[in-house]
Order: sequence, then C-alpha cells, then structure tokens
Amino acid sequence: MAIIGNLISRSLRIRKQFTFKLGTPRQYQLQVLRRLMEKAKHTQFGEHYEYEKILNSPNWVSQFRTRVPVHNYNKMHKEWWHKCLEGVPNVSWPEKVKYFALSSGTSESASKHIPVTRDMLRTVKKVGVKQLYSMANFNVPPKSFEKGILMLGGTTSLFEKGDYYEGDMSGIQAKNIPKWFRRFYKPGGNISRKPNWEQRIKLIVRKAPHWDVGTVCGVPAWVQIVLEEIIKYHNVKNIHEIWPNLAIYIHGGVSFEPYRDSFQKLLGKPITFIETYMASEGSFGFQARPGVKGIKLVLNAGIFYEFIPFNEENFDADGEVRPNPKSYMIHEVVEDVEYAVMLSTCAGAWRYLIGDVVRFTSVKEHEITIVGRTKQFLSLAGEHMSIDNMNKAIDMVQKKLGITIREFTVAGFGYENLFAHRWYIGTDALNVDAEKVREIIDQTLCEVNDDYAVERTSALKEIFVEVLPNQVFLDYLRCKGKEGAMNKFPRVLKGEKLKDWEQFVTTKVAVKA
Repeated sequence: MAIIGNLISRSLRIRKQFTFKLGTPRQYQLQVLRRLMEKAKHTQFGEHYEYEKILNSPNWVSQFRTRVPVHNYNKMHKEWWHKCLEGVPNVSWPEKVKYFALSSGTSESASKHIPVTRDMLRTVKKVGVKQLYSMANFNVPPKSFEKGILMLGGTTSLFEKGDYYEGDMSGIQAKNIPKWFRRFYKPGGNISRKPNWEQRIKLIVRKAPHWDVGTVCGVPAWVQIVLEEIIKYHNVKNIHEIWPNLAIYIHGGVSFEPYRDSFQKLLGKPITFIETYMASEGSFGFQARPGVKGIKLVLNAGIFYEFIPFNEENFDADGEVRPNPKSYMIHEVVEDVEYAVMLSTCAGAWRYLIGDVVRFTSVKEHEITIVGRTKQFLSLAGEHMSIDNMNKAIDMVQKKLGITIREFTVAGFGYENLFAHRWYIGTDALNVDAEKVREIIDQTLCEVNDDYAVERTSALKEIFVEVLPNQVFLDYLRCKGKEGAMNKFPRVLKGEKLKDWEQFVTTKVAVKA
C-alpha cells in the first residue's frame, strides 16, 4: 500500500511538470453543448425543441438559448421527468433512467427526484479524477494516497421503485464506485448499506480504530458530529489519536466558515481543507488552488453552464425566475456579480435552474464562491441579505462571544406595519446573551451589506434572536426524515416551512417547560 501511495503522489508531481494544450472556456463549453444536443436530438425533448434543426443553423447557440425555455424543477418534472419515473425511455436523455437522486429538499417541502444517468455517473467520476490531479497543487503527504477515505454520505441501500431505484446522490455514487477504489472506501459496503443513519454512525464510531483514514468527505455539520462521537466514545483528546494519518477533509454543501473554529478543536494537527461543489444534479468543480477561496468549475465534463444575474430584473421577491431572463456564458461573466446557476446536462436537464447563487472570484480561472440560494435570500424591504452575509454574521458572533454555533436559520415577517427578522441560533453554550448576539449580528450585517444598513434606518425595524439547543435543529431534521448524509438545515425559512418550524419550536419549548 505504501508503494501505491508513493506512485500516485509521484505521478501527480510528474504530470504537473507537463504543459497540456488547453482550449478556452468558451471552446470547451461550446463543445459540451453541441455533444449534449447531438446525443439528445432524437429524444422527446430534443424533437419537441427541434434540436436537429437548431444544430444545422449557423447561429445554433443563440437559437438554443432563445428557443429552449428556462426550467426550474417543477417545470422540468411536470412536463418531462414524470415520464422517466413512469418507466418511459428516451424522454430528455437517450436511455431509460435507472437511478433518481432524492434532493435534500431545503427549498421545497417534498423531496425532488433528479434523474441520474449512466453518462452522469461517468461525468462524476471524471470530475473526481480531475480533482485527484489537482492534489499535486496541495502540500499533501504521499502516504495520504495509500490511506482509507471515509465518505459520510447516504445509504447505498437504495429504494427499489419498480423500474428504478431512488436514494441520496452520495449513496448512488458510492454504490457505483470503481472496483479498484473499494479497497480505500470506508465505511465499506456492509455499513454503508444500513438504511438507518444513526445505526451507520454507531458502527462507524465503534469501527473507527480499525481503519487508517487519511481523507474524510462529507457535509460539515454531520462530519463534525461523527468526529465528536468517535472522540467521546474512545475517550481520546482529538481525532488524530484515532487516525494519525488524517490529512485531508473534502467538504461541500454549505459554507465551511461557521464550522471552521469548532472543527479545528477536534484535530491534533493541521490538515488540508478542500471545498468541492456537488449536488443531486451532478459534480461541478472543486478547489484547485491552495490558499484561494474559489471553486474551479470543470467545463469539459458533460455540463453546459449559463449564468443569470440574480437581481430584481430577473427574479421576483420569492426567488422565482421571471420570463425570458438574460443569461451569460462562461466567457461573458464578470467578477463580483451574483449569478443564478443554470445547467444543461448529460442527465437530461435543460436550461435548468439548480437554485444556487454564485459569485466569480476569478473569471480567468473560472472560479466561483457559492453565496446563497435563489429562495434563501431575505429581501422583504430591499435588504438583499444573502447566506454569505449570514455566515459572516454568525462567524463574528462565534469569535466575539467564544461560542460554537452549529446551526442557524433566519425568517422575515411583517412587524408594526414594517418588517423584522428573527434569527434562530443553535448552540450548546450555556447562558448565551441573546441581546448581545443580536447586536453583533446587526452590526456585522450593516458593515458587510450596504442595502441592509440603509433598510435598518427605515423599513427593517427590528431584529430578534432566539437561542436554542443545537439538538432542536437535529430533532427537526429527524422528524422530517432528513437526518444525516447530505441533508442541510435551510438558512432561510419562508411560508409553510416557517410555520411548521415555529410550531415545532413552540412544542419543544413547551415540553421542556
């Protein structure tokens, strides 16, 4: 195994020394789009929108972007994907869909069924290989490549639904990992097949000392819980007493910043943190350069990107896209503008709004940072508060008060003929001064968001803070069947989900009293 680790490390260093002829971002993306359309031109979707005719046009790209409408999940599912669930082949991609990924459902009450095709699984593997190559840019010890890789995702025991299987995207990926990778994969097939998250965690905690883990992958909140449970169960000071060779943590799904300080306390020595960008719809990119806050989009792996400026011209107050929004290709974007991400993919998604809002940190390197979700911004009075703003406020509270905040969510509502925000803060710290938390949040948001600062002097009249035990957030996810794996607590709650959460919190407080 040591020989394998050194060989991989050496091959990555050697590869880095070579200069490969690269296409421009525009060339890569045009090639991807043409291949997607060529393959899908005889599907029901392709024939409906006359892909063959479009491809024969000299201005085929503009024809595609004009004639194919923007889709959100509801539109794509209602008009096309419901047929895939009924077993109809060749709907929006030329095959019968075998797998459907159930989304974490942070924006909608019900889980979404996202088609996962064989081509998409190949694309995910391709992006994974590209990320492995990028490891040559990081100071990763050679022996890390010979150690186990703990992937804290969904169960690989998928639900059979007649002609197809459904489950978490991470579970579908794990079920389809290459044979050569299985020797490194932890927790292994037996544990990963357990359908119950708590049962899987108990087994991982007990088995932990028997594994030599060098890399951990997963959503920060759940990874942190697992590492804490391992440390507690085996009565050690930090995770490196169990896994001395742990050197890499690959994270994604939510911003890592609110978790960074508390995560560091679980370690016995520094490790490399690498952010990745994955969703039920595919694998999009990864942090390719150390010390740079930005995820590099992979532009030649079966996904065509468009970017819609996230502003009032293109989106309404509820985050719904307006008709005929203006979109930009990868070579047309600029830095420091917020864009909603739109995809056309080898899983049969076409001009599909994934729900993420990003900002380009480097147009040259096509690197982005995720700043929020289209439906998880708060702008009741024009404050335009993003998840990125919220994370900065929470991070400041943790630093100034010396507490750990595991989860939080924010709601907006009418208040005395104007508006207010209510923050729900999850922490296990004792005697937290909610008024002090409120002051820090308000001050930080005024500093990082000019619109917020203006509205705090007019329409946004008040800020409220409710401090709750972190367990309340976990219990809520559990009662909704969204415990563990890739599930995230929504940072903004609206409508029926807000009412449901408020009722849950009220019940919890009443029971405690």
